[in-house]
Amino acid sequence: VQLVESGGGSVQAGGSLSLSCVDSGYSISGVCMAWFRQSPGKEREGVARIWMNSGSTKYADSVKGRFTISRDNTNNRLYLQMTSLKPEDSALYLCAAKPAPCPPDLGGIVALYYNYWGRGTQVTVS
Repeated sequence: VQLVESGGGSVQAGGSLSLSCVDSGYSISGVCMAWFRQSPGKEREGVARIWMNSGSTKYADSVKGRFTISRDNTNNRLYLQMTSLKPEDSALYLCAAKPAPCPPDLGGIVALYYNYWGRGTQVTVS
């Protein structure tokens, strides 16, 4: 599994951005994939995750209703559509994968569960 993110950039508050993550390794069928974000001095935060087989999703409360995670299994791609962006959404956004079903995530989307990570793409909202 080799994950590469793209689509970050700078946008004004209220704007939109779409991120993409491609898995250039194995098929993403049977994989739980997620988007995380990290800002300097803050813990890595799980933003959204999706079970690639069924498409079932989970979102952090902070992005619910504004962000949409989706997948394209044919092209091994994961997407994050972000709307109504706020300055506090500024962060390095990372794609993560675990070749297993997604966990219940009762306490939130946990970074420790995922064992493959991309290098991230920067999002800046001003």
